[in-house]
Amino acid sequence: METVFRVGIDLGGTFIKYGAVSADGSILLRGKVKTPRGCGYEQTLNAIADAVRELSRAGSVQSVGIGAPGVIDGEGGIVVVSGNLGWENKPLAGNLSALTGLPVSLANDANAAAYGEYLCGAGKNYRSLVMVTLGTGVGSGIVFDGKLFEGNCGAGAEIGHTVIRAGGRKCACGRRGCLEAYASATALVSRTKSAMEKDKDSLMWKICEAENADGKTAFDAMRAGDRTAKRVVNAYLRDLSEGLADIANAFRPEAILLGGGLSAEGEYLTAPLQKLTDRLILGGGAYAPVKIAAAKLGNDAGLIGAALLGTKRED
Repeated sequence: METVFRVGIDLGGTFIKYGAVSADGSILLRGKVKTPRGCGYEQTLNAIADAVRELSRAGSVQSVGIGAPGVIDGEGGIVVVSGNLGWENKPLAGNLSALTGLPVSLANDANAAAYGEYLCGAGKNYRSLVMVTLGTGVGSGIVFDGKLFEGNCGAGAEIGHTVIRAGGRKCACGRRGCLEAYASATALVSRTKSAMEKDKDSLMWKICEAENADGKTAFDAMRAGDRTAKRVVNAYLRDLSEGLADIANAFRPEAILLGGGLSAEGEYLTAPLQKLTDRLILGGGAYAPVKIAAAKLGNDAGLIGAALLGTKRED
């Protein structure tokens, strides 16, 4: 019997990751190629088409789904603007469909990751969730009753650019005080380096030099009993909880899932965040509780979610 699957594409400015995904979210085959130099549109389009053709030799492809960075018009299949790729108004879905003869769906990469977690990951037991990815920036995706909420023309759900501190740190988007400026992994690393420079006796120096600090550094030193590291982590968690409480107050999802590399901290991240956020939520966390949990699919969430765009979970 011929293998039937959907193809998922996780399109980034550095790599194009692709995979053959079964109905239950299992990745049957996978591959990765470098995004063409300069992210030229035609070259990138052809590289994606080549990846689809490669996978099609292994079985019958039902459809293709793409998760791409930037403002995405999912209904029209258009990359409206993507700073990471340097694209504007590119009809990616239609162009790829013309090259492959297959139906193609397109979504923002964070939305695709949220959908993957909803269908096959940590969100399987919830009808509504918001996923927040803590990486270079703060990405987000919202799923309610099996459908992605993308806002008008696909330009919404940018929770990383809600302000938690008016007049605060400058964000890459141009505003000040955005959640991203305080709660991204980049912000945590910056906070860690600053604390290390002020406290030369911190255990964080035994873990690495300040220039090599990453998102794990403060958490690792905190677990070893370092007070400076604990202050860094606590300040980070307080800022992040402000953003999570805003999400809870605006949408009241059943769960907020945390993705990105920091989600590997598990209970050291989610347990204190649950307590902090519950205190900030309007009316408290007892009524209509919002579970804060780590995402489960890791770097595969976007690929799986992209492949399964347009499908609906059977409960």
